[in-house]
Amino acid sequence: MTLTQPRLCAIHQPNLFPRLSTLAKLRAADVWVALDDVQFARRDYQHRARLGPRSDPSAQQWMSLSVALPSGRSTEIRDVRILDSETSRRRVARMTRQAHGRGQHWEPVGNVVDQVVHLMDQTDRLAEIAIASTQSLLELVGWTGEIVRSSDLVARTERSSRLADLTLAVGAAAYICGSGGSRYLDGDVFADLGLGVQYFSCPESGVWAGASRVSAIAALAEDGKAFLSETEGSRPQLSMMRGR
Repeated sequence: MTLTQPRLCAIHQPNLFPRLSTLAKLRAADVWVALDDVQFARRDYQHRARLGPRSDPSAQQWMSLSVALPSGRSTEIRDVRILDSETSRRRVARMTRQAHGRGQHWEPVGNVVDQVVHLMDQTDRLAEIAIASTQSLLELVGWTGEIVRSSDLVARTERSSRLADLTLAVGAAAYICGSGGSRYLDGDVFADLGLGVQYFSCPESGVWAGASRVSAIAALAEDGKAFLSETEGSRPQLSMMRGR
């Protein structure tokens, strides 16, 4: 008899061409809840990506999209708009190619960039563009999971309760928590709903150098998609986090 593995859920804000650490976490999940109904943060990775060589931070640069916030600082990610779409399209196409176009495996990554640039000609919604950039990279590395937007689900507002409610809403048995989540996550909230919490972290050396800083484009263009399955190891084991 074949045992069915529990459904795992990752919850993360839409990021423009996300970092390798983010991409790997989402790839470990069966469903990604794109957290699109939280406040936009200019200092985060929602509208920008860091490009350049992983081994040389001084040579890296930000690729940022100019955005409009209809409700000011309280604007949710789903309501953010891209300004000057033509300039934004040229910037994405030019900067990604300049930074990584010489990579041995650039062609499939370049195709992903072209898809996103084409989408930017059809919509000015940042959330749609960021989600599409992440989905295309996930599909490039063989992910066949599901994407659900948090704005389509009902959840409580307190942080841990919200994450637990979203995990339950998509029929998952456990929430995949990044390394930063351990600082605030309340395990009792998940345990009360019969849910598990699986911690996820990436290696810090080799092809994973700079994984939490630089866009996944860097590793995929230089090393190709195979390294994810070769170095990541097996699917995370389900574990229940103890409450405080």
